[in-house]
Amino acid sequence: MSSNQNRFTTKYGTMSHNKKFDSFSEKEDSVPIGSLNILSAKYESLDYEIVENYVYRDEERKKGYPFVVKKNFVRWVIFFWIGVITATIGIIIDLSIETIADLKFSHVKKYIDKCNESDCLWRPYLLLLAYNIVPVLIGSTLVAYVEPVALGSGIPQVKCYLNGIKIPRLVRIKTLFIKVIGVITTVVGGMCGGKEGPMIHAGAVVAAGISQGKSTTFHKDFGVLNYFREDHEKRDFVSGGAAAGVAAAFGSPVGGVLFSLEEGASFWNQGLTWRIFFSSMISTFTLNLVLSAYHGHPGELTYWGLLNFGKFSNFALSYQMFELPIFIFIGIIGGLTGALFCHLNYKLTVFRMRHLVDRWKKVLEAVLVCCCTATVGVLLMLWQNDCKPLGLDPTKNPVQLNCNDGEFNSMASLWLQVPEASVRSFFHDPTESLNATTLVYFAISFYLLTIWTYGLSVSAGLFIPCLATGAAWGRLIGLGVQCVFPNVDVGKYALVSAGLFIPCLATGAAWGRLIGLGVQCVFPNVDVGKYALVGAASQLGGAVRMTISLTVILIEATGDITFGLPLMICLLTAKWIGDYFT
Repeated sequence: MSSNQNRFTTKYGTMSHNKKFDSFSEKEDSVPIGSLNILSAKYESLDYEIVENYVYRDEERKKGYPFVVKKNFVRWVIFFWIGVITATIGIIIDLSIETIADLKFSHVKKYIDKCNESDCLWRPYLLLLAYNIVPVLIGSTLVAYVEPVALGSGIPQVKCYLNGIKIPRLVRIKTLFIKVIGVITTVVGGMCGGKEGPMIHAGAVVAAGISQGKSTTFHKDFGVLNYFREDHEKRDFVSGGAAAGVAAAFGSPVGGVLFSLEEGASFWNQGLTWRIFFSSMISTFTLNLVLSAYHGHPGELTYWGLLNFGKFSNFALSYQMFELPIFIFIGIIGGLTGALFCHLNYKLTVFRMRHLVDRWKKVLEAVLVCCCTATVGVLLMLWQNDCKPLGLDPTKNPVQLNCNDGEFNSMASLWLQVPEASVRSFFHDPTESLNATTLVYFAISFYLLTIWTYGLSVSAGLFIPCLATGAAWGRLIGLGVQCVFPNVDVGKYALVSAGLFIPCLATGAAWGRLIGLGVQCVFPNVDVGKYALVGAASQLGGAVRMTISLTVILIEATGDITFGLPLMICLLTAKWIGDYFT
C-alpha cells in the first residue's frame, strides 16, 4: 500500500483514505487498535481558548480601556458590513436566477406550444436538456476541479468550523465565488436544489474575510484589524455571518440568531447574541430595501427574504381542535420520510466515496442527474393530463401541452418553474388547480430526485426541495380533510409538511397539499394551503431535525404567528420519529 493512504475499519468493511483524491476504496487490511492514523487525522482543531497568562494580561494592561472601547466599536461596524454584504450577495443570486430562469422557461414554453399540434415535442425536450446541461456542467466543473469545498449547501462544514474543526479553504474568497456561481447554475439548470442553504456558507465566508483585514486568496494584507486575527474572534464573526445568511434567505432575523445558537456555535455569550441579532437585522433590511425597489415598490419593504411564501389570509391559517391530530399525523409522515431520506442518502454517499473517485466521474454524475430530472419532468407532463382552465394557472408561463384551447397542463406548470415557485403554488393556488394524482406523482418523483441530487458535486441547498415535497403531500391530506370539512384551508397543511429547506420545501409542500386534498374530502370547506404549509415544515424537520429555529424561521417567513402551535407540534413529532430511526 502506498504511503499516501490511510486504512481504517467501518461497519461496511475495511476502507482506505487516499489523500491524493480524497476518496475511498475497499482494502483488506485495517489500522492497528489505538492508531491515530485515520481519516480525521488530516484535520486540525482550532484554538478557541484564550490563554490568559502573564504576557497576555500585561499586553491588555498596556493597551488600556480606550483600546477596549475602540475594539468593541469596530466589532459592531464589522457586524454591520457583514449584514450588508451578505444581503448583497443574496440579491445578486436571486436576481440572476430570476432573470435567467424566466428567459429559459419562456423560451421552452414557446417551443412546446408551437410543437403541441405539429407532433415535434422532441424539440422542446432537447432544448430543455440543453438549457439544463450547460449551466450544470459549468457549475459542477468549477466545484469538482477548482474548489471542492464549495460542494452542497456548506451548512455542515460551517457547523464543524464553529465547533472547532479547521476545514481547509472553507472560508476563502475563491470558495465564495464558486459557491455563488454554483448555486445559480444549479437552480437555473433545473435540479432539485435551492439557494437558501448556501447563503449560510456565503455569510460565513463574508464574515471571515472582512473581519481579518486580509485575503489569503489574493495574497493581500491590508494591515488593519490585526487584533481580530485569533481563532476565537474569527469564530464569533462567522457565527454572525451564518445568522445573516439565514436572515437574508428567509427574511428571519430572529430565526438567524436561533439557528446559530441551536445548530451552529457551541461558544456563546450575551454580547455576541446582540451583535449577531444586529447583523441579521441589517441583512434582512438591506435585502428588503433593495428588492422592494427593484420590483417597483420602493419604500414598501414587501420582500422579506429570498424565499417568499406569499401572504396567507387569516382564514387560511386558522385551525380547529379536530385538526391537531391531523397535524401530528403529518409530523409522523415527515419524520418517517425524513429518516428514509437520511438513510438512503447515506448509502448513496458511501457508494460515491467508494466508486466515484475521479473528478470527471463526479461531473458526469451531475450531468446525468440533470438529464434524468428533465426527462422525468417531461414524461410526467406527457403522462398526467391534468388540464385546468386558464385563470387557475400557478405560473407565469402556462403550457397548453395535450390540453384544449383555454386550458393549461398543471403538471407542466409545476415543472416549468423554479421549485420555490412550486412551493408558493401549493400554498396559495385554488383547491381545484391541482388534483390528487398530480400531487402524488410530483411528491414521489421530486422526493427521489432530491435524494439523488443531494451530495452531487454541485452547490445547492436542501431547504426548498424538501419544502416542495412536503407541501405537495400536505396539500393532498388537506384535500382529504376538505371532503368532510369543506371550509378548511388545505394550504396550511402544505406548509406544515414542507419543513426541509428548498428541495425539501418543494417536496414537502407537494405531499402536504396532497394530504390537504384528503382532508378536503371529509371537510369540504377546508383550505388545502395550510396543509401544504404543515407538510412542508414536517418534511424539512424530518430531514434536518431542527425545532426551535425552524419554527421561528417559518413563522417569520409566513408573517403570521397564528400557526405557531401547529408548526411546533409538527416539527417536534417529525424530530422524535426521525431520531428514533436514524
